[in-house]
Parts: sequence; structure tokens; C-alpha cells
Amino acid sequence: MHIADFVAGSIGGACGIAVGYPFDTVKVRIQTQKQFVGIWQCFATTFSKEGVRGFYKGMSLPVTTISMTSAVVFGTYRNCLQCLSQLRGAGGGPNTKLEIFLSGMAGGVAQITVMSPGDIVKVRLQCQTESMRGGTNMPKPKYRGPVHCLLSIVREQGILGLYKGALPLMLRDGPSFATYFLTYNTICEWLTHSDKKGPDWSGVMLAGGLAGMAGWTVGTPMDVIKARLQMDGASEMKRYKGFFHCIAETIRVEGVGVFFRSLGINCLRAFPVNMVVFVTYEVLVGFLRDKPDSVDPTRLEL
Repeated sequence: MHIADFVAGSIGGACGIAVGYPFDTVKVRIQTQKQFVGIWQCFATTFSKEGVRGFYKGMSLPVTTISMTSAVVFGTYRNCLQCLSQLRGAGGGPNTKLEIFLSGMAGGVAQITVMSPGDIVKVRLQCQTESMRGGTNMPKPKYRGPVHCLLSIVREQGILGLYKGALPLMLRDGPSFATYFLTYNTICEWLTHSDKKGPDWSGVMLAGGLAGMAGWTVGTPMDVIKARLQMDGASEMKRYKGFFHCIAETIRVEGVGVFFRSLGINCLRAFPVNMVVFVTYEVLVGFLRDKPDSVDPTRLEL
């Protein structure tokens, strides 16, 4: 088992969320609230009404849980690569593109049990536009913080309430992470000179950023459904009877285009976030391993 990948993935994920959280808040609000009609309008409205803190609502819990989810993703991915290589009898040779794709999908699906509770808390806090510091006549937010939100969901809906939206989350992250790792490995191969073992720093940053954009291009439609199911019934009457009804009702009311309304902000966020994630991951893996691994997607030339 590759413990280094669990540790490096954990720290890399935490660094990534610190970089991209404001963009994530804007993305969630655009997906779930009709008062926000565009990226810059959402940025401006959030800043004018809630200040800088409005972009970081609900961040404390995701920073904690993302370490675990990223550890699961990268650790599962690396160990699946090794298992598939051994099953093929490659004897430590390079992995095929199909093995990379399947291992990435396995990593994305495996993280759902850890990620879902933190994700629904994050989404609900991000969608609270009310301020705790509002006047006496101003509406107060339903949730006072991440722990209060978590306990409120459990009290109102039971433990299973924390896994509301888990199906679209799985359908988002399975294909998304498969595309993510395949894109990263492919670009790293393109950018590696024949006389070197891996790309330089700029190549890793470019590959990480583009991999993040590719993954979110695949995952954005399911991300919209996930966020809507997670918010359904939180502050108003329930609108959706389930996963398929949410898809059908969303298309009927807003058209197919709504599934890609947040694609711009997702890609804008994905490039710097995943650039940081992969650079951090590769640096830490290099320090934590005694020797290069035969199934590494890339080895940095320092």
C-alpha cells in the first residue's frame, strides 16, 4: 500500500481548497439561487452584502474533510494502478490509459462516503445570504456554523440526510476523476522530453490546471443536480421527488443550458486549484518515498 500517496493527497487537497473556496461559493450560489444571474454579478452582490467573509462561509468543515477525501482519492488511485498492473502481469511496467481511467474512477467513487456529509454542510452554508450581524428587522441565517448545520440536518432528516445528493455526487466524481487523472497523465507524457523521466515544474502546473478543467467539464451537469438536491427543502418547500424528477424539472423550467451555467466559474476555479494540488502532491510524494514508484504518472525533474 502506498501510504505516501494518502499523505500527499491529503495535504495537496487542503492547499487546493484554500485557493479555490471563494470561486466554489460563487459556483454553488449560481447553481441554486435564481437571484444570481452571472459570475461577476454574484461576486459583486456577495461582496457588497456580506463582505469578504461571505466567500468563505462553511469553509472550516471542508478544509477538515477534504484532507480525508483527497487522501482517499489519491491513495485509491495509486493502489488501483498497482493492482491493475500486477493483474496484467506488467511486472512494474507503465500503466495503460484504460488502467489510469479506471483507477481514477475508482478513486472518485471511493471518496463519496467520506465527502458527502461535509459537502452538504458546505453547500447549505454557502447558500445562506443572510448575515449574523444583520439588524433586528433583518432575517437571520438558519445555521450558525458548520457544526450547528451538521447537527440540524441529522436532527431533521437523520444520518441519511447527510448523504442527500450522494447519487449525483458519485455520478459526478466517478467520470470526473477518471478524466482528471487521464488528462494529467497524458499531458505530462506530451510535455516530457525523451531524455527525462518527467516534465519540469511548469509542465506539472499546466497539466494539473488543464486536468482540473477537463474533469469539471465532465462533472458540471451532475454538480448542478447534486447542489439542488442538497438544498431542496432547506429553506423552502421541497420541490423535487428524487434524482430523476430533479433532472426532468430542471430541464422543463430552465432548459438544458442550466447544466452548464456554472461551467465558466468551475473552470476558472479548477485551473489554479489543481495546479496547486498536483504540485504539492508531487513534491510531497518525492519527499515521502524512498525510491520512485514504477506506476507513478510522472516524476518531477528538480
